[in-house]
Amino acid sequence: MNNELFQQARAQYAAKDFAGALSLFDQCLQGPLAPGETGQIQHQRGNCLIKLKDAASAVAAYSAAAEDSAYQAVGTVNYNLGMAYVALRDFDQAIECFEVAVSDATYATKYKAYSNMGSALLRLGKNAEAGVAFREAALDEANPDPTKALLNLGVCFMALDRPADAIASYESALQFDMKPDMRNKMWASLGQAYTATGQMKKAVDAFELALADKTYFLSDVASIDYQHAIAAVSQGTDQLQPTKVDLGGFEDPADVSGLDTLAADGTAVLDPIVYEQQQPIADPVYGGYGAGYPMDPNPAAESFFNQQDHMQADWTKDFQKTKRKGSILGKIFGLIIVLIVVAFGVAAYGYTQGYGYPTQESVAAELFADPDSAVEKVFCAEIGSDKAKTLAKSVIKSGDVTVDGMSKSMNESTVYVTAKTEQGGSVKYKLTMVRDMLGWKIANVELYYASQNK
Repeated sequence: MNNELFQQARAQYAAKDFAGALSLFDQCLQGPLAPGETGQIQHQRGNCLIKLKDAASAVAAYSAAAEDSAYQAVGTVNYNLGMAYVALRDFDQAIECFEVAVSDATYATKYKAYSNMGSALLRLGKNAEAGVAFREAALDEANPDPTKALLNLGVCFMALDRPADAIASYESALQFDMKPDMRNKMWASLGQAYTATGQMKKAVDAFELALADKTYFLSDVASIDYQHAIAAVSQGTDQLQPTKVDLGGFEDPADVSGLDTLAADGTAVLDPIVYEQQQPIADPVYGGYGAGYPMDPNPAAESFFNQQDHMQADWTKDFQKTKRKGSILGKIFGLIIVLIVVAFGVAAYGYTQGYGYPTQESVAAELFADPDSAVEKVFCAEIGSDKAKTLAKSVIKSGDVTVDGMSKSMNESTVYVTAKTEQGGSVKYKLTMVRDMLGWKIANVELYYASQNK
C-alpha cells in the first residue's frame, strides 16, 4: 500500500474533507496490497461514506473490510457495519453484526454493541432479548456511563409488565452522575414505574423531581400517571393495588410508544451513530458486577432453582393368594383386572401430583427450540392467538434449555428454566402452564431475575 497516500487521506479526513479523503482512499486500493491492508482501507472508506450520509455504500465498504480475514479489527468493523444498517433501518442485519462484534475477544468496547443491539431488538418487539443486551451493556466494566443502558433496561422491564424490576434498574442508575436532561427522564420513568406498582407518594415525588428545573416535559402517558398519583395522594391514599402499565399499543412490535423513556415520536432511543476508526485495544475488561448495578447474583436464587418436588408415595402392594379354585383363564383374567386397577390408581395419583404427557419439560424444550413455530402447539387456546404470538416473541431461540425448578399441582405448574444463547450467555424464564387433557400447555412466559426471589 502507498503509505504516504494513505496518511494524506487520513489527514483529509481529520480536516473534515470527507469527499477528498474518500478519493485518496480509493486510490490506495489501486496499488499492490499486503494482507490486512484491504480491510484497513475499506474500513476508512466506510467511515468517509457515513460522513457523506451514504449508508448503503458504507455497508458495502464495511462488508469488504469484514471479508479481509487478515484485518484484525473484527469487533470495530462489525460494530460500524451494524450502525450503518441501523441508519438504513435494517435492524435484523444490524443485530447480526452487533453479535459478531461482541463475540470478538479483542473488542474493547462491547458495551456499545450491546447497547445498540438492545435498541434494535426493542424496535423489533423482542423485549426480553433487548433487556439481556442492555443488562450486558450496563454490567460491562469498560462502560464509563451505564446510565443509558440502565434506563433502557427499565424500559424493557416496563414493556414486560415488570415495573418492580424497572424500579430497581432506575434506582441503580440514579446512583451515577448524569446530565440534567437524562436525570429528569430517569425520574419521570421512575415515577411511571412507582405508579404501576401502586406507590403513589413515591410516584408524585419522582415526577416532581423530573419537573423541578422546568426544562423537562412529561409525555402524555406520564402526565396521566402523574395526575393519577396526585389524585390518590390528595385523597390520603399513598398505596394502591398495582395497576397494569398502559404500554400505549406496545403489543405491536413496531410500536413502542407510551413509555416516557422513548423519543417523542414513539420510536426506541438508539444510540447516536458514532463510528469507530481505531483498531480495538487488546485484553478488554469484561464481566464482574460493580456497585450500583442492578440484578447482582442473589445467593438465595441458586437454592431456589434447585428445589424440586419429591414424591412421598409407595406404589408397592401385596396381593393375597386366592383360595378359590378356578380355571387358569379365570386366574389370568383376575390378575389382569388387578393390574388395571393398580395402574389406574398410579395414573390417577400421578395426575393429581402434576404429572402428564407431554411433560412440562418437553413443552418447555419445544417452545425454545422454535418459538415462532411452537405458538399453535405449546400455548393454551384460552389466551388467544395474538397473546401467544406476543409471548413467543419474548423468548430466545435455544436448543440448550435447563429446567432449574418446578412447582406443580393437578391443574397448574410453574416451571423455571434457563435458556443458553448462541453467544454463551443465559436467560432465565418463568413459565406458567395449565393442564391440557393429560398434558400441559403454556399460559404465560416471564423473564425471571434473581431480584424477584428476595
